[in-house]
Amino acid sequence: MKPFKFIAMFTFFFLCIGMKTGKKSIYHKDWIDFNKNGTKDVYEDSKAPIEARVKNLVSLMNVDEKTCQMATLYGYARVLEDELPTPEWKNKVWKDGIGNIDEHLNTIWNQEKTHTQYSFPFSTHAEAINTVQKWFVEETRLGIPVDFTNEGIHGLCHKKATPLPAPIGIGSTWNKDLVFKAGQVVGREAKALGYTNVYAPILDVARDPRWGRVLECYGEDPFHIAEMGKQMTLGIQSEGVASTLKHFAVYSVPKGARDGAARTDPHVAPREMHQMYLYPFKRVIEEASPLGVMSSYNDYDGVPVTASHYFLTELLREKYGFKGYVVSDSEAVEYVSDKHRVAGDYKEAVRQVVEAGLNVRTTFRTPESFIESLRELINEGKISMKTIDLRVSEILRVKFELGLFDSPFVENTKAADTTVHTQDDGAFAKQINRESLVLLKNEGNLLPLDSDKIKNVLVTGPLAKEVNFMYSRYGPSDNPAVTVYEGIKNYGDGRLNVVYEKGCEVVDPDWPVTEIIPTPLTKEEQAGIDAAVEKAQKADIIIAVVGEDDKRVGESMSRTGLGLPGRQLQLVQALYATGKPVVLVLINGQPLTINWENKYIPAILEAWFPSVSAGEVIAETLFGDYNPGGKLTTTFPKSVGQIPLNFPFKPGSQASQPEVGPNGFGRTRVLGSLYPFGYGLSYTTFEYSDLTIDQKTKHSESDIQVSFKIKNTGKREGDEVVQLYVKDEVSSVTTYESQLRGFERVHLLPNETKTVHFTLKPDDLELLDKHMNWTVEPGYFQVLIGSSSENIHLNGKFEIID
Repeated sequence: MKPFKFIAMFTFFFLCIGMKTGKKSIYHKDWIDFNKNGTKDVYEDSKAPIEARVKNLVSLMNVDEKTCQMATLYGYARVLEDELPTPEWKNKVWKDGIGNIDEHLNTIWNQEKTHTQYSFPFSTHAEAINTVQKWFVEETRLGIPVDFTNEGIHGLCHKKATPLPAPIGIGSTWNKDLVFKAGQVVGREAKALGYTNVYAPILDVARDPRWGRVLECYGEDPFHIAEMGKQMTLGIQSEGVASTLKHFAVYSVPKGARDGAARTDPHVAPREMHQMYLYPFKRVIEEASPLGVMSSYNDYDGVPVTASHYFLTELLREKYGFKGYVVSDSEAVEYVSDKHRVAGDYKEAVRQVVEAGLNVRTTFRTPESFIESLRELINEGKISMKTIDLRVSEILRVKFELGLFDSPFVENTKAADTTVHTQDDGAFAKQINRESLVLLKNEGNLLPLDSDKIKNVLVTGPLAKEVNFMYSRYGPSDNPAVTVYEGIKNYGDGRLNVVYEKGCEVVDPDWPVTEIIPTPLTKEEQAGIDAAVEKAQKADIIIAVVGEDDKRVGESMSRTGLGLPGRQLQLVQALYATGKPVVLVLINGQPLTINWENKYIPAILEAWFPSVSAGEVIAETLFGDYNPGGKLTTTFPKSVGQIPLNFPFKPGSQASQPEVGPNGFGRTRVLGSLYPFGYGLSYTTFEYSDLTIDQKTKHSESDIQVSFKIKNTGKREGDEVVQLYVKDEVSSVTTYESQLRGFERVHLLPNETKTVHFTLKPDDLELLDKHMNWTVEPGYFQVLIGSSSENIHLNGKFEIID
């Protein structure tokens, strides 16, 4: 990433008159006198090499200034009490600077204390960020600019920014171009508002569907996650802001999916760790060069990751080539002593994480709580200045890469009003919501609904009029939302009679205990279901919107059961019993064990956690204005007793039980997935043909070209996500049954044929051998082309001889 263009002379003049101090201006035509000494020092010289600028600045810094760069100041109403600088700031620890300020003035959904007059209009926020930045540039000795960080996995976490669906929905698009554009939107809006670093994407591999944060991941397959994460990172950083990956590493599999107060003890073998959980980070760091990584608060094999030199230095920097700076996840440093208990006290925990490779402590505590301990350790000789200088250099290098020493301010604050959440952005947000939808079942082609043949529509279910799932603590707030009921009612305005009845709540009062100890329906619950049934009797079609809300899914909210929570299944069963056709719209953040629903309900549309246009895009899809083409990125099990059940998997690990032969003693277990990885239906049909494998040589370092044809054989235009899997027939160590190594979302008109090309590179054939070295082994490899991991249409093979 190249430094940004210099601020023009008139811009500096404008900034200077905004905060007159009576002192000689530090702003010059092509440089800023950050240390106010009247001389252009090396670090102030935009033409000097970045390494020289970093070295010069570090040489000028004292211990107080260096330690301040190693902490986060959480923004307004989280830790920082002030929206704008005050005279008291001169008495705060950040009088000597600060590494970054997180989520300042962004206005977080459902956290009223964070709401501020400076978040909107957008230009007001940009001006406020400039005011804060100017304080650090002008009022600290060396004038080191702040890196303003913010969350961005659902879209930028800011009032009225462009809203995106949850990452599990983004992943379900399988559309790399679309994800790159999503990153561009997030990065552009961050830049316009004054944020310089976005905490996205999440590269965690969601292998256990009980885990509450499945909705914040792209899926369960490391290759798919790497491809999505790479595009999001490239998109964000193309706009001149940093992308910070999270959560490094082996974070997404706490024991039994227990999140919250647990967050520890992942049961993952070393080879699986590298091939599965570290693979997306390795790929994205090597191919997209993100400027940030967030270290996780879990341990691995008894060592807290944030205190691990192996993870933060040997792997991240020495093997993967990471050049940015590492921030801790909240409480990751504190957990080293408080939870993992590998340090006798907090100060020892600080020593361990800094020695391991942590650059910046980030949590909802005052920066002093870290900085004071760090200074004591330095004074006691327990951390060397060589280590401190290295950590600080890594932080400053990012700030130079971002151009903060050449252009520390938002240059045109008024432009934010016309560049954040534009009309085009709104259209894009709807499109990514559309492409995230997955059609799970469509018996008898019930969908799309024909508005000419139906008149009375019942929209029911506890989520039909709900909006909480459309917002996120990690995404935009305060955008107007359209409920599913409103979307259908508006769509049918003047043509359809659309009525509503809730039917039941998302959960019953005793949930989740009722998942293991069922209780009878109360009179009120039965009355609610009866009211829905009464309206269903008069309907031509029933649309039931069921699933999970924001209180059932997310961080610290793992589940023990995966059925529809509360009384929702009883509602669906009562609706089915009316004999009227039922369409199920699922709102959920993780795979659900909807076995009864899948068997009896004719049509099921998976919507995940969509954003605020949910009602519109779901209505368009149900009535055929849009043909769903998304695919699942997580396996749907039939029972939690099958977990782990996911893709990819080792040979035989998810096999059936023999009923004949010496060990064939019967059937004792539910087998197979409800819906496999990569699965999704369409309103049209596709035909695969003409597989060609072009192998110029059989050497392990050569590329292999794969092509085939895909034809839309139906009457509607639509998207097909074509998927390429590779199977290593014989290997020195047991590897996966097959592995995803290519995918493309292809749009086809009726009767249209396209040729799809994939290139298999040597890295796509690698495995970790017995000595834990990445290598391509000789032998035969199968190429499997399918519409899911189980529905394979074409196959061929090639050979590697050395």
